[in-house]
Amino acid sequence: MAVIKPFRAIRPAAQYVEQVAALPYDVYSQAEARAAVQGKPLSFLNIDRPETQFPERQDMYAPEVYQKASEMLDQEIRDGVFIQDAEPCYYVYELTMDGRTQTGIAALSSIDDYLNNVCKKHENTVAEKEQDRIHHVDVCSCQTGPIFLAYRGESKINDIVTETKKTEALYDFTSEDGIRHRVFRISDPDTVNRLQGYFAEIPATYIADGHHRAASAVKVGLKRRAEHPDYDGSEEFNYFLSVLFPDEELKIMDYNRVVKDLNGYSAEDFMISIEENFQVFHIKEAFKPRVKGEICMYLGGEWFLIREREALMEERSEDPVKTLDVSLLQDEILKPLLGIGDPRTDQRIEFVGGIRGLKELEKRVSRYTYQHAMDGTLEETGPAVAFAMHPTSISELLNVADHGLLMPPKSTWFEPKLRSGIFLHRIER
Repeated sequence: MAVIKPFRAIRPAAQYVEQVAALPYDVYSQAEARAAVQGKPLSFLNIDRPETQFPERQDMYAPEVYQKASEMLDQEIRDGVFIQDAEPCYYVYELTMDGRTQTGIAALSSIDDYLNNVCKKHENTVAEKEQDRIHHVDVCSCQTGPIFLAYRGESKINDIVTETKKTEALYDFTSEDGIRHRVFRISDPDTVNRLQGYFAEIPATYIADGHHRAASAVKVGLKRRAEHPDYDGSEEFNYFLSVLFPDEELKIMDYNRVVKDLNGYSAEDFMISIEENFQVFHIKEAFKPRVKGEICMYLGGEWFLIREREALMEERSEDPVKTLDVSLLQDEILKPLLGIGDPRTDQRIEFVGGIRGLKELEKRVSRYTYQHAMDGTLEETGPAVAFAMHPTSISELLNVADHGLLMPPKSTWFEPKLRSGIFLHRIER
């Protein structure tokens, strides 16, 4: 059963929260991060991406970069930008985007639950990406980005959340992207105890977003255990910062793919090869796939709808991973035709979150299909292709995790994103 604890959050003073709250560190490229912090000295992105405080040539993984993050965080705590609650609390975090609201509970999850698979995963992590957050958490001695967890909804927990949202909010602001954020505190000891008991009845939690942050937090916790062989399990480094949402409130967006070339195929031969397992229809205008088994493809300046043939659908109907549309694309097109054996490491593929829209896919395909000649004209360098996917459902995610299986990388894109900087968890003084 899950161990979900209240905690004494380090959080922004109310007058600063709107300036502090920032999108997660990993949604930005280096150039985007530098641009995003311009004129925003309190944005938490300054601390989450501390290389922005150095010249562009600075190695972003150098020790002095992580030390800078720690110094900035400590200074803002001293300056009163951040405060800390006196007693352990749970925090209700509500996000509203495009008229749809989802509400989670900020709390601590046990690293032992992660290790024992009570906190379930659905994708592998890349060691290089873990190392950055391991150093960041270790040097700051603080977890700065919550892991987005899901659980199968429980009415008793929902009732507490509903009652809490009738109280006065700690924070209520709308971020630049139009998403409204509200935070409420659960501090009454009786309610805290009941909520902790209800969570203890939940058999499993699921990492929806933040596999690398979770793995990094756990590895820092294990490092601290090794440094403190007399630990008793109550220490803060035995837990990681999370926000937990009931499954029925979550929505997954499409996570699309762009491949920079056709692996030696001409556009015509590539289409012929696809038709072996798919029906192909030319469409006059772009749209997102409407049902499972459909993929929209952008090639040669035109959009096509490709639909799996019935025999292929039956062949993959029993396997929780093979039934995913991202698996359909990987197994039948990306690997056998385009030579993308490991999409986690292949430099020829890019992943584009559905929030960026289909125009972004067209733009990237054009970028790889043409290059500027010396006289300023465009020269065709070879065809590129994009695939717009039908979103993975939350039930598919839970099913894959329950079977102890892994999805292909970049199978899910969650919106809205949890803001960093609203909740911080100090793992050791």
